[in-house]
Amino acid sequence: MKIAISGTYSAGKTSTVMALAHYTGVPRTLARTIREILPETFPGKALSDVAPHEFLQLMLRRHSGRVAQEAMLGEHFISDGSSLQEWLYGAGRVIHGMNPNATAGNEGGKVAELSAEMRFFAKVVDQYGHALKQHVKDTYDAYVHLQHELPIAADGHRPMNEAFRATIDTMLLRTLDELEIPYHVVSGSMPERLETIAGIFGLEPVMSPAEAIDLAWKDYGRQDFRMETERAAAA
Repeated sequence: MKIAISGTYSAGKTSTVMALAHYTGVPRTLARTIREILPETFPGKALSDVAPHEFLQLMLRRHSGRVAQEAMLGEHFISDGSSLQEWLYGAGRVIHGMNPNATAGNEGGKVAELSAEMRFFAKVVDQYGHALKQHVKDTYDAYVHLQHELPIAADGHRPMNEAFRATIDTMLLRTLDELEIPYHVVSGSMPERLETIAGIFGLEPVMSPAEAIDLAWKDYGRQDFRMETERAAAA
């Protein structure tokens, strides 16, 4: 079974996927994140400074990385998000701006009016959406959607705009309904998430939740959380 763990910024997707893979023994995808892709693609730029045409390249690179990982793992894996994420983060920027931080104080956290450049960006993102939705429809058997129960982590990378996060959340669930992909909304502590998800899909635990969580935090701690600009400077 191919399962995607979805959710928006600070929903705990990555840590949940890491722990779930240890808990069940099901392999997880290891596709690189935008944070990892950005420094080599646009050295010295932060995500908030990326222009519309540059963001399209990041969407494509991220999707390509996912597809390669999915192909390597075959018919049984857990994915940290899916290519819907790439499309939605672009579509969300049409509504809330390329830098959602800048529109957080606006009514509804939205841009007041689209420029000609952003209108064209919207058309391209919409076309990307058709292709990415088809890929997801053909690939995943089911989704687990994590409710965002925590505030957005102010790490300088995530957009600090709650309206942006809410837009992504709403669009994601609506798209899963459109694609007729089964999904389960899960919340609670990490042990509760692991036991709930394993129960939904009949996955037999291979260790205790506590052991899985401990291994997951070790995995998580090995990630490079420096800002994109710091990585570029150190390269």
